[in-house]
Amino acid sequence: MQIGTPLSDSALRVMLLGSGELGKEVIISLQRLGVEVIAVDRYENAPGHQVAHRFHTLDMTDANALHNLVELESPHIIVPEIEAIATDELAKIEAANISEVIPTARAIQLTMNREGIRCLAAEELGLATSKYGFASTLDELIEVSKHTGFPCIVKPIMSSSGKGQSTAHNETELKACWDYAMSGGRVNHGRVILEEMIPFDYEITLLTVRSIGRDGEIETSFCEPIGHRQEKGDYVESWQPQAMSKIALEKSREIAKKITDNLGGRGLFGVEIFIKGDDAYFSEVSPRPHDTGMTTMATQFQNEFDLHARAILGLPVNTALHSVGASAVIYGKMDAKGISFSGLEQALADPDTDLRLFGKPEAFSRRRMGVALARANDTDTARQKAKKAADAISTQLFV
Repeated sequence: MQIGTPLSDSALRVMLLGSGELGKEVIISLQRLGVEVIAVDRYENAPGHQVAHRFHTLDMTDANALHNLVELESPHIIVPEIEAIATDELAKIEAANISEVIPTARAIQLTMNREGIRCLAAEELGLATSKYGFASTLDELIEVSKHTGFPCIVKPIMSSSGKGQSTAHNETELKACWDYAMSGGRVNHGRVILEEMIPFDYEITLLTVRSIGRDGEIETSFCEPIGHRQEKGDYVESWQPQAMSKIALEKSREIAKKITDNLGGRGLFGVEIFIKGDDAYFSEVSPRPHDTGMTTMATQFQNEFDLHARAILGLPVNTALHSVGASAVIYGKMDAKGISFSGLEQALADPDTDLRLFGKPEAFSRRRMGVALARANDTDTARQKAKKAADAISTQLFV
């Protein structure tokens, strides 16, 4: 592997499509390894824009605009970080050998669409999942609910961070769920997935890394499982490691390896799995760092962003844990631009706490604006510390 000098003819250029808080950390990890990074997002001054060598504001669902930008920047590697991308255009770019797409264009096409990835997991790979079905009309949704039963979860086939996701407890509530899904997806495909609600004991994210080993072949490694708690489909806290039985962990790793082997390529994947006793059920997979994995900034020698960067570049990885830790979300708590934050001294009073304020230019009441991190001897204490630190941060209008 050779890496040149940024902003020179020898530079290795990586373009990130999506430059939010996760993309920002990936950019930093890549730059530490001497990579020239171009950040792309749909809005100006996104977190990744603020640290990249160059940045662009673009509707990434516009295939022509995306193609023209790739021609302009000539990146060696393209790293998608969000769902709202013209994935068919990425496939054309990859097929023409213009740029390498991480992990692969096919993986991006499948994982950015809940229909594609669920059919692959359940019908082709035979992985255990909840009952599910797809619908393009409210009438179809009602019909599918007869298969899934109630309560059930309605999600747009393309969305993230719980956007457009809601729960129906009876047929009467399906209309509101349908309307919410149509307004909440990253890209409105007019189609949803309806999932049986499994009464699971807990949910994990299993960060799974496909990297090049010492023998030059792709090898799979796993981080310790991450437990997390969600509200309205969006994570509010996570911790590592999640205690689980040896059998459940082995089944989870089997699921993660099967799905990531099929998707192929290099990089880090966030595999979400429901755990019920010793049983494991596949939920979703993201071909990139996961929001719940921000905990690894407090727990691992190489956090999820370092792992992604190293795997992308074909470098060795280390998934070892150095501490038990947790993360807790810091919300905007208001709808305003250019807000300010206070309470940092209190949040960081404990030497085992840390903060990441993302620098998003506009806040919303439930928008994730930062995260508190904490280390401790056990996950319960780490969670308490992280929540205390997050609660210490207050937001206000700048005057």
